[in-house]
Amino acid sequence: MKTRKQKTPVSKRAPHGVKKRSAPPRRAAAPGGKAAPAGRPKKGSGRRLTLTAECTVAEAEALKSQLARRLDESQPVIVDVSALQRIDTAGLQLLAAFVRERRTAGRGVQWRGRAAALDAAAALLGLHDMLELPREADR
Repeated sequence: MKTRKQKTPVSKRAPHGVKKRSAPPRRAAAPGGKAAPAGRPKKGSGRRLTLTAECTVAEAEALKSQLARRLDESQPVIVDVSALQRIDTAGLQLLAAFVRERRTAGRGVQWRGRAAALDAAAALLGLHDMLELPREADR
């Protein structure tokens, strides 16, 4: 016994020759629920990355995309950690992978500011040298 595909009732079909309109593309929301700013980043901001107060698994996707955009920068990428108050293993893993990839490509990472949370977490996991974090005397 053959079964036939049911046809959409005529009343639900669009008239012949009329194309369905799709909704305009939506901008991705920035962390905090606010719309992401439109346009290009400011000139010179491609090399600088300022970490937010929270650098946890909840923010990992946003951090990953920010780091990925800066992987191929020819100049050293400046990572400002002044505002960082909390970081977990997901955040450290992303930073470690970023530093490793930059080092492998012969490119540098420079750290700006100081974050006790980053120092403590990196020391606890033995990532201080791998992240190339400055020592107390270097600051």
